Amino acid sequence: MSDVLFGYVTALTPINLIAAIISVAIGITIGALPGLSAAMGVALLIPITFGMDPSTGLITLAGVYCGAIFGGSISAILIRTPGTPAAAATAIDGYELTKQGKAGTALGTAITASFIGGILSAIPLYLFAPRLAKLALLFGPAEYFWLSIFGLTIIAGASTKSIVKGLISGALGLMLSTVGMDPMLGNARFTFGVPALLSGIPFTAALIGLFSMSQVLMLAEKKIKEAGNMVDFDNKVLLSKEQILEILPTSLRSTVIGSIIGILPGAGASIAAFLGYNEAKRFSKKKELFGHGSIEGIAGAEAANNAVTGGSLIPTFTLGIPGESVTAVLLGGLMIQGLQPGPDLFTVHGKITYTFFAGFVIVNIFMLILGLFGSKLFAKVSRVSDSYLIPLIFALSVIGSYAINNQMADVWVMFVFGIIGYFVQKFELNSASIVLALILGPIGESGLRRSLILNHNNYSILFQSTVSKVLLFLTLFSLLSPIVMSQLKKRKKTKE
Repeated sequence: MSDVLFGYVTALTPINLIAAIISVAIGITIGALPGLSAAMGVALLIPITFGMDPSTGLITLAGVYCGAIFGGSISAILIRTPGTPAAAATAIDGYELTKQGKAGTALGTAITASFIGGILSAIPLYLFAPRLAKLALLFGPAEYFWLSIFGLTIIAGASTKSIVKGLISGALGLMLSTVGMDPMLGNARFTFGVPALLSGIPFTAALIGLFSMSQVLMLAEKKIKEAGNMVDFDNKVLLSKEQILEILPTSLRSTVIGSIIGILPGAGASIAAFLGYNEAKRFSKKKELFGHGSIEGIAGAEAANNAVTGGSLIPTFTLGIPGESVTAVLLGGLMIQGLQPGPDLFTVHGKITYTFFAGFVIVNIFMLILGLFGSKLFAKVSRVSDSYLIPLIFALSVIGSYAINNQMADVWVMFVFGIIGYFVQKFELNSASIVLALILGPIGESGLRRSLILNHNNYSILFQSTVSKVLLFLTLFSLLSPIVMSQLKKRKKTKE
C-alpha cells in the first residue's frame, strides 16, 4: 500500500500531470486521423521518452495509448471512417446518429463510455498484476523457454485471420532476433560486418519502421486524397442524467468483457469492441435502434475497447506477453527504460510501476475532460489531408530514429523495417508477432540453451516442472484452437 500511495503522490506532480494531459491530446489527435494507429503513436513517442524519468515516460506512452483508442471514435462517428480498427463497431450506430443531427450525443456517449471502461479497467490491473507477477518467481530457464513459445503462438493464433501467416510472422521475428552477439558464446551472428548490429537490431528503430514508416508507404501508395466531409454539430456533448443512466449498465458489462479480452494475449481491442456491441444488443430493451442510431451500441463498443487498455497491461507487466499490438510496442518502451517484466517490477521497481498505474488512472480522467470540452477541436483533425500526414510522419520517423543514439545506422534500420512492415501489411502478416518475437526470441533461446547445459543436453528437463507442462498445454491449445474453431464454422455452414 505504501507503493500505491507513493505512486499517486508522484503521479500528481506537475511534470507528470503535464506529460499526461499533453500525451492524451496527442493520442486523441492520432486516433482521430483515419489510417493511423495507437501502436504507431506509441512507437513514435518512445524516443521522446528517453530523456524522461522512467515513470514520466511510461505515463506519456499510456496517455497516447488511451487517447488514441478513444480518438478513433471521433472520425468513426463524424465521417464513418474509424480512426483506429478498435472503433469499427462504434461507426455502426455513431454515424447514424450523426445523420440525425445528434453527433454531439454520439460523441458524448463515446467519451463517457470510454472513461468508464478505461478507469474501471485499472481495478483488475491493481488486483491481479502483483499476484500474477508472483507466479514468475517459479520460473527457471525451461519455464522461460516455454513462456516465450506460448507468447508467440497465442498472439500469432489470435490476432490474424490465418494462423499460418501469424506463425510466419513470428518465425520472421525470431530470425531477426538472432542478429547480434551470441548470448552464450559471445560470437557475432548475421551482422554482415556492420558494427551497429553487434548489440542486435536497434529495437526502437525497428518499432518506428514497422508501425510508422510502413504507414507512410501505405498512405503514399494511395492517391493523395482529402478526408471525408465532416458533419458540423451543434447539440451538446455532455449527456443528460437520463442518458448516463441508460448507458451505465451496458458500459459496466462491456468493461468486464474488455478487461477479460485484454488479459487474453493477442485478442485485442477490435474483438472486444464487437463483443461489447453484440452483448449490448442482446441485453437492450431497444434492440430496434441498433444499426439505426443506438447510444447503447456506442457505449457497448467504446467501454469494451477502452477496458482492454488496463487488461492488456496485466500480462505485459507480469509475464512480458503483450495483450495486443500496442502493448507489444509499450513493452519495448518498458525494456528500453531498463525495466524487465516480472516480479522485479513490483518489488525492486515497485515505486515506478505503481506511479505508472496511478498515471493510468489520471490519464483516463484527462481523456474525459479533453473529450467533453475539446471534441469539436479534435474533430477538425479528421479532415487533414494525407498530403500533410505523409511528410509529417516521415519526418518524425527519421528524427525519432536518429535521436536514439545520434547515428544514421538507426535511421537505415528504420527504413529497412519500414519496407518490411509495408510488405507485412500487404501480405496480411502480423507486425505485433514480429515485435514480440524480437523481444521473446533472446529469452527463449537463452532459456533453452541454459536448460540443456544444466541437464547435459538432455531434453527431459523441458518437461519436468508443473509450470512447464501447463505452458506446453497452453501452447498446444493456442495452436489448435483456431483450427478447431474454423472446422466447427465450416460444419455449421454446411448444415445450414
